[in-house]
Amino acid sequence: MTTPARPSSSKPRGKFRPAPPQPDPTRDVAFDILCGVVEHRRMLENSLSRSATAHQAEARDRAAAHRLAAATLRHMGTLRTVLEPFLKKEPPEPVRVALMMGCAQLLFLETPPHAAVGTTVSLLRRRKLAPFAGLANAVLRRVATSGPSVLEGLDQPRLDIPSWLWTSWAGLGKGVPRAIAQGISHEAPLDITLRPGAQVPEGGITLPNGSVRLPAGTRVTELPGYEDGAFWVQDAAATLPARLLNVQANEQVADLCAAPGGKTAQLAITGAQVTAVENNPTRLLRLKENMARLGLEVRTLQADAATWQPDAPLDAILLDAPCSATGTARRHPDVLWVKRPRDLTTLTAMQDKLLAAARDMLRPGGRLVYAVCSLQEEEGPARARAAQAMGLVPMPFTPEELAFLPEALTPEGWLRTHPGLWLDKGGMDGFFAARFTRAA
Repeated sequence: MTTPARPSSSKPRGKFRPAPPQPDPTRDVAFDILCGVVEHRRMLENSLSRSATAHQAEARDRAAAHRLAAATLRHMGTLRTVLEPFLKKEPPEPVRVALMMGCAQLLFLETPPHAAVGTTVSLLRRRKLAPFAGLANAVLRRVATSGPSVLEGLDQPRLDIPSWLWTSWAGLGKGVPRAIAQGISHEAPLDITLRPGAQVPEGGITLPNGSVRLPAGTRVTELPGYEDGAFWVQDAAATLPARLLNVQANEQVADLCAAPGGKTAQLAITGAQVTAVENNPTRLLRLKENMARLGLEVRTLQADAATWQPDAPLDAILLDAPCSATGTARRHPDVLWVKRPRDLTTLTAMQDKLLAAARDMLRPGGRLVYAVCSLQEEEGPARARAAQAMGLVPMPFTPEELAFLPEALTPEGWLRTHPGLWLDKGGMDGFFAARFTRAA
């Protein structure tokens, strides 16, 4: 019997090579963001635009990448702890980043296991980390099989806050660090400030301070009234410093370090004559664009607020000083892992320089509100005491002024908010503010 000949194959002989993984802009951009934070202490926003351009990520992919990276950063301490029992030895940091991304999808973003595992394996192959693809496949499958049980017994709020920050926040009160951690652990809602007479967008809830809150993920540019300048984005806590300056119509007012302009807009709608000072040209452009959309008449100029001098002494100044921004971790969880205690030395020196400059801009009897979106004692109460040593006279906030948020009024008459406040409403950013006057 003759054996029939086998049909010839059209495939070339040689070593089989799998097809290259398909592009995945969402995870590529998220990976770049996280590596920037973890390996280079680079802020999320600094990596996002560059990576999105490099990977030709559309707006939808960019938003999804931001969400994935932020979720990983919010739970990074927990994710590291979850992975530890599954790793026999320390992997390279980029591999750990990819594993944390996969775990975040499984445990916190409700991504189907096959998608979380498969996309992580493909990511490693695209990034020339193919030797670790098998490790990722095995580890993430074990995490997926275990499910939420891997989180049992973990003190997630404590794990997800770096130790130096947790310790520093203990001074804010018993239980406050844990409340802050709880406030940071979820994606923040969208807060907007309405112009007088503007309609509350559908689905918006009016907060006790007058801000309107919409669900997390709301696309502000798609809300009715956005293009017409009916409102601007501004966290509820961020509205308080300008509000407490108590600006009156026709007063001469400066907003120092003003971009992106939410507080500038608050000052301008009072009818005051507002000068917005911003040293960063890119941020200044954004401020100008915001003022144009809102239709507000504001004098804007690029200058260093520490050396700029107004044409005449001012009635009121809002100094929202550059700071560590630890109070904004709800929206910017990268700040938790990028900032270090040593950063405060440079920042507090700058804040004192700005306070002294603002003092000299005021007329006798003029008012100054100093504010920072920081939870650190060095940038808040310590700077308020430094301002007094410079000759600025305290003007404590009153219970009547903060009747809608009495827990934010300190015994000294300062303002202190943090992400643990209004937890049932979605929380708020952390701010410190103090008010002063210049003696006659």
